[in-house]
Amino acid sequence: MIRKKLLLFIFLLPVLPALAQLISVAPAFPKETGQIEITLDCTQGNKGLMDYANPDDIYIHIGLITSASTNNGDWKHSKFDWATTPPEGKLTSLGNNRYRYTINNLRTWMGVPAGETISHIVFLFRNGTGSMKQCNANTSVNGGDMYLKVYDNNQYASFIQPSYEPYFTPSLAPIQKQTGDNLPVKFAVNQTSALELLFNGNSIATVASGMEITASPAITASGNQELVGKYVEGGVTKTQTINFFVSPPVTEQPLPAGVRDGVNYDPADPASVTLVLFAPNKTKATVLGDFNNWTENAAAQMYKTPDGQRFWKKITGLASGTEYAYQFEIDNTLRIADPYTEKVLDPNNDQYISATTYPNLKPYPTGKTNGIVSVLQTNAPAYNWQNNNFTRPDKRNLIVYELLLRDFVAAHDWTTLKDTISYLKRLGINAIELLPFNEFEGNLSWGYNPSFYFAPDKYYGTKNALKAFIDECHKQGIAVIMDMVLNHSFGQSPMVQLYWDAANSSPSANSPWFNPSAKHPYNVGYDMNHESSATHYFVSRVTEFWLKEYKLDGFRFDLSKGFTQKNSCTTGGCSSQQEVDNWSKYDASRVAIWKGYYDTIMKHNAGAYVILEHLSENSEEKELASYGMLFWGNLNYNFNEATMGWMQNSDFSWGLSTARGWDKQHLVMYMESHDEERLMYKNINFGRTSGTYNIKDPNTALKRNELGAAFGMLMPGPKMIWQFGELGYDFSINRCGDGTVKDECRTDSKPIRWDYQTVPARKNLYDVYARLLGLRQHFLYKDIFAGGLLDKDFSAGFKWMKITTDTSSLVVVGNFEVSQQTTGVSFPRTGTWYEYFGGQPLIVSGNVQSITLQPGEYRVYINRNIASNPTPVPEIPTINQNFRLVVYPNPVSRSGQIEFELPAGSSVSLSLTNMYGQRIADLYSGVRAKGVHRIPLGTTGFEWGKLPKGMYFLQLLMGDKKLVRPLMVE
Repeated sequence: MIRKKLLLFIFLLPVLPALAQLISVAPAFPKETGQIEITLDCTQGNKGLMDYANPDDIYIHIGLITSASTNNGDWKHSKFDWATTPPEGKLTSLGNNRYRYTINNLRTWMGVPAGETISHIVFLFRNGTGSMKQCNANTSVNGGDMYLKVYDNNQYASFIQPSYEPYFTPSLAPIQKQTGDNLPVKFAVNQTSALELLFNGNSIATVASGMEITASPAITASGNQELVGKYVEGGVTKTQTINFFVSPPVTEQPLPAGVRDGVNYDPADPASVTLVLFAPNKTKATVLGDFNNWTENAAAQMYKTPDGQRFWKKITGLASGTEYAYQFEIDNTLRIADPYTEKVLDPNNDQYISATTYPNLKPYPTGKTNGIVSVLQTNAPAYNWQNNNFTRPDKRNLIVYELLLRDFVAAHDWTTLKDTISYLKRLGINAIELLPFNEFEGNLSWGYNPSFYFAPDKYYGTKNALKAFIDECHKQGIAVIMDMVLNHSFGQSPMVQLYWDAANSSPSANSPWFNPSAKHPYNVGYDMNHESSATHYFVSRVTEFWLKEYKLDGFRFDLSKGFTQKNSCTTGGCSSQQEVDNWSKYDASRVAIWKGYYDTIMKHNAGAYVILEHLSENSEEKELASYGMLFWGNLNYNFNEATMGWMQNSDFSWGLSTARGWDKQHLVMYMESHDEERLMYKNINFGRTSGTYNIKDPNTALKRNELGAAFGMLMPGPKMIWQFGELGYDFSINRCGDGTVKDECRTDSKPIRWDYQTVPARKNLYDVYARLLGLRQHFLYKDIFAGGLLDKDFSAGFKWMKITTDTSSLVVVGNFEVSQQTTGVSFPRTGTWYEYFGGQPLIVSGNVQSITLQPGEYRVYINRNIASNPTPVPEIPTINQNFRLVVYPNPVSRSGQIEFELPAGSSVSLSLTNMYGQRIADLYSGVRAKGVHRIPLGTTGFEWGKLPKGMYFLQLLMGDKKLVRPLMVE
């Protein structure tokens, strides 16, 4: 059945009083006929309805698992709709957070046809609106659904106390006992029998003939405890056994030298690993896993540090190269995976990951535990990196391709994505920005619901396949940027679960990482506290890990404006325009947080990209951009208005950093992103028409996108393209699987249309993008997009812009109206200009040229004829990786170093040329051996301090081989 999903993520396991249990049922072995009484204790489970103000507003949501169900989540014969208040579904309050619900003749009441076998009752409880629910504590298991087995006439036996939690496979509820406590015990059968109870081998109660037996033995020592219930079936004595552990006192020990939070491997000892868990204010932690058969014992108990902040344990006897699943058990009540794990096993979602995507995936330890488990592996197979000297593109001229792997290639894996790099390379991009790919909840997601920050999501493939993809990108001169979500986490996060206020369905007030309630609008999941030292440490570890372990080139930080403790939520709903406006105002504390994070990232990896989805008051972005950060610049609305032919709100100026008063080209302008509607969809559905000119016509709509791209891709500063925008992707962002368009389908899977390449008009759009991006990379024009002087008029339907440096000039004109337009355009200099796409000359004798354009027509004029060789990219090697040339830093001033590598000993020469190819200086000539050589600029004999600012080129000659590298002098 389809059930309403709550935006509540409630996982913390309860602390159980001796006699309290989430669900009790009478009779103990319910049948499909007769009466069944279900009693709920809201102080147990997830406590979602504990202390609920209106006890007359509690309802059951109920169905069955039958022989017609395909799995234990396949509800049948559901009785009531969500968020309704049927009198028949109302519970009776018993007071003290306890409620009762009675069913008479289950089969008849639920309308189960003859021949269909009832296996389990499945249910949960909710308030009338469905905004709150009471269920099992661990909602990662079947969403927290509760189950009661329905029995037939055979003989059955079970412990009633200690109790079991009502999962489909019942699990023993945590037993919170210490030495000296008594243990209440009740054992029941459904047919009269001789009964006996034994505790640690000693008989503690007998009944000659009956249906239940009770006792309350004292626990006299810590360690393993065994409780046995005996009964007779068919003349044969049978038993049921409960094993549990009573912990000895926790031992305090300082952390061993050199270890830190998470998994600590010792290269010298592949048979051991040291686990460290940050868990202040917790009493006890135990590590359970494959290495101890998931059995709690004294050896599994972790040491506690004297400051009470951490627990740690060295695990020995491991087999090198073997994967071990494990969890931490906290205070006998909560099992969590390691927040620092690099791999998880998910009992609900791993089954949908194919062996092709993730070969030899370790099976989940079914029957040993529940919930997500972490995995460790000593001597794990290492990836052999092939490209260790990648030079990142100038961030002022980044051309970013944003993609969601799930919706980009049907196989949704890194190996297949690697095969598309040549397509992206031909397009002309120099960076790929991947939507979040660390472990998120479920499989089919955009990834903005993160749960584990160090583990790549397995739905996309193995970690080494990811590394191979990044390695190949670097080989092709393409940077890889990770979309990182640290504004919030979702409920499967062990950090959320570790400090959880079940009564309020929120992180607890003593959480080291999370706020009990969000401090800003538009928050999803659970808001992180970025003024907490624990959060600072965690962010540092996360960013360090991805930059070093995976050689990523930087991050795009989602919802970066949310990194604040300044509370703008003042009305309760946190959605008013005033609250949004207050949140967007300059926030000095947020600026300090981001400068601190930026400094931390630069310490981990100098030059890594830091891109913020900030969208705040300009003064704040301006300050942070000046500090070195890049910012998303959303021009989707303005460009789409222009491509549709509506001129009133079609000015592109805010897509320029200069228009914002910034001193650096750090605005990543985009016409489309994962968050915005697709240009083509709106062109086709809402485009203007004038006579025979109809923007709703797909071919015309594609031409309008060419027009938009001519401006969007050639405006100065970094740019971003959303996947398939270069082919005119025309499915709405809100397209549903059935083809309808609804807001709730925004993150649903979308059609993957590689076949668009076979459509001439769409392929032409791709080619236009490629030519435009090729111009941005051309060595004669590359610098104007990072620092040229700009003049423009984007206000009317006929738009133009011109960009100039001392040597290069560019003029773009375009008609966004739906009728012919003529305008005078001033060119930066006289002489012969060339239309970039066709090479046609234009003689400019005066500053102002009268240009007439048809609707949708555009032209790109440059001051050189490069049509025959449009896109040389000298900075990308075409020779093997052992022949290379780099200079650093770049840009340089007076000092720096030239480094080159030779594949064999040879005579070589090194020279410096200007942008016109004229030789300025011979820097070196001689014989060098195979290998890497370094020449400080100061030893070349050339007076670098007298060199005018601008773009130059280093040229390395070795026989018939040549390398050319751009050099910017500041």
